[in-house]
Amino acid sequence: MTIYQKTINSPISCSGIGIHSGDKVKMKLLPAKENNGIIFKRTDIEEKKSIVKANYINVTETNLGTTITNEYGTKIATIEHLMAAIWGCGIDNLIIEIDNQEIPIMDGSSEPFVFLIECSGISIQKEARKSIFITKKITVEDGDKFVTIEPSSNFSVDLTIEFNHPKIGKQNFNYHSDFASFKNDICRARTFGFKNEIEYLNKIGLARGGSLDNAILLDESNIVNKEGLRYQNEFARHKLLDFIGDIYLANYNITGHFIAYKSGHSLNNKLLRHLFANKDCWHLI
Repeated sequence: MTIYQKTINSPISCSGIGIHSGDKVKMKLLPAKENNGIIFKRTDIEEKKSIVKANYINVTETNLGTTITNEYGTKIATIEHLMAAIWGCGIDNLIIEIDNQEIPIMDGSSEPFVFLIECSGISIQKEARKSIFITKKITVEDGDKFVTIEPSSNFSVDLTIEFNHPKIGKQNFNYHSDFASFKNDICRARTFGFKNEIEYLNKIGLARGGSLDNAILLDESNIVNKEGLRYQNEFARHKLLDFIGDIYLANYNITGHFIAYKSGHSLNNKLLRHLFANKDCWHLI
């Protein structure tokens, strides 16, 4: 069965703040033609320097978020939640206009971006979607952390996190595209941070836009947010959301089974670079 590419029906906008910069940001999603892929366009700088393609080779920073940069030094930061929503809605082609360098954090999850895409509506296009099928197992490691991808007939992720905090500890979430829904099981999971790290992050220019409205905050022993968690294992689900957003920088959907242990943005990108450097481990259909 042929699966066709998709874009959105019509332009739709939102505004918010960058979680690290604290700056106000306006963003617009626009339909794009077949085979366009996901393209970011900075509207606050000159035209010839404004385009940044959502691609793993453009990843330049992975500290507390994924940043992509073009050949002119134009940056788009903290893209993983939006990229996850785009993947979750099955969008292949999109233009994203933004008037600052950081994607708005919204509520710290992908849910607001899924809502935007659904409000615009989704159009099926005329070109067939291309997908990567894994044919050989690949693993990347960093100390005790690792990510593996191996052949499978569908997309699935078995992800485990481990934090030395009584409210997190060791958590796992196993996402299988045949049995779970991105919208119901993943997209509402929020980013999280630790109170004892906020002061340091502020000093180095990060987390200036963070608040209880857009992140789960943990003190030494508890969750500070009065409303508590949206899922029992929300921390693992959010790391899975991040993982999906990072992996969609492959520019294609990937059919394979991922096993991730304590992975982060850096290791996720390392996996894609290693995968595409080993062309005998996959084929494009």
